[in-house]
Amino acid sequence: MPFESSESGRRVIGDVGLLSPVTVGTDAELSDAAVLEALVAAEVALTRAWADVGVAPRPAADEISTALGWRGPGEGCAWPDAPLEQLAADAVAGGNPVIPLVGLLRDRVAAEARTWVHRGATSQDVLDSALMLLAHRSATATLGELRAAAASLERFAAEHRDEVAAARTLTQHAVPTTVGLRAAGWLRGIRRAADHLDRTIATLPAQLAGAGGTLASFVQIGGVDAARALPAAFAAQLALAVPDGPWHTQRWPVTELGDALTRALDALGVVAADVATLSRTEVGELAERSGGGSSAMPQKRNPARSVLIRSAALRAPGLAATLHTAAALAVDERPDGAWHAEWPTLRELLRLARGASAHAAVLLDGLCVDPDAVARNLALTRGLIVSERLAIVLGPVLGAERVRGLVAKAGRSADLAELLRAEPDLASAGIDVDEILDPAHYLGLAGDLVDGALAADALTAERPASPERPEPPGYPATPEKELP
Repeated sequence: MPFESSESGRRVIGDVGLLSPVTVGTDAELSDAAVLEALVAAEVALTRAWADVGVAPRPAADEISTALGWRGPGEGCAWPDAPLEQLAADAVAGGNPVIPLVGLLRDRVAAEARTWVHRGATSQDVLDSALMLLAHRSATATLGELRAAAASLERFAAEHRDEVAAARTLTQHAVPTTVGLRAAGWLRGIRRAADHLDRTIATLPAQLAGAGGTLASFVQIGGVDAARALPAAFAAQLALAVPDGPWHTQRWPVTELGDALTRALDALGVVAADVATLSRTEVGELAERSGGGSSAMPQKRNPARSVLIRSAALRAPGLAATLHTAAALAVDERPDGAWHAEWPTLRELLRLARGASAHAAVLLDGLCVDPDAVARNLALTRGLIVSERLAIVLGPVLGAERVRGLVAKAGRSADLAELLRAEPDLASAGIDVDEILDPAHYLGLAGDLVDGALAADALTAERPASPERPEPPGYPATPEKELP
């Protein structure tokens, strides 16, 4: 059933995020209305490009720009009362919304300028370019959230650089690590994903190649020189990269963007999974500053943002796979259903990355550590967490079999420190039992690794600051509950 908007009174086809809370608040950026604005912007950009290469009359381009609500390069076109439902219905006959849209746009333009609407283009030129325009804006916003998340992790890693904690491998205590080093690992993952996304955004191209990818219509209309210059002029009007050739069936712009978004969600998913695990009641080392509640259990402080981020990370790989499948089946000079399969898939990936990154930025800005829980968990195995060190240091003194026996006995409830103190060979070798059992003395290069991550980020400190970030919706203000 269509959703009845209480604000506009208009029926809106589609969902409002009821079953995808991770994207709520960012869906509008990629809504059908936003897609339409981008489609219209692509049509206006083409007219303006024709004028830029000296073929279309400048007054005609200005008339079309004004009539269709042109906002400028890299922006959409305002059309507040667009007949979205009618366009969606009419798109069925031709298989895409550009075909019925062109007729509507020409009706909105003065008669003397109409001939320059959609002049020489094919539907895929307009739709691909519009999707790249939307993707550029959405992915840029996602990039800003990733940078903000990384900045919070820098502060967190520095603050907890030397806070000793239990490292876990295959769910079990392994060796000592630090809270800061775990955060530094998150930081490296997010930073690499952000850098990759940044590079990918810069390469998102416009599409302008005509019906069969030969630009024949543009040559016929404006001549060879104008046709050669037109794609660059068109890309400039959309603030997109200049295409190096037709990509109607070479879908790398879509798959590379999908991969970059998925990598970002992978990195965020690792953070969310760790936070969710470490915030379990029986672990309690981390907590989100404003935890979610429960409808039945008021004592709960759920890691709600982590849960939402994980939901996005779990959905992303399947969507990326669909994009690659569609790319592999983009046959001939213009693809059939493979192209159509990309549209909702790419939009969903953009939404998930946008929403998850926004929640991650807020989560990491308020991530809390309970040092007592960290210390308690570190001590749970009563010294066995440094068993690797014992094997390395005590093996030459006691023999490997004797060390394994002592460790096994301690694992059956004996006190490891007492067992070691009872070994005369250790005292004669000058081995300090308390020192060798201290987890803080078996951290290897943990501090250096944290410093390396922070230093690497310092090299990119000249990046422009991210825009002011609003709080993702769905979380009413709650008093902050700081952990001890």
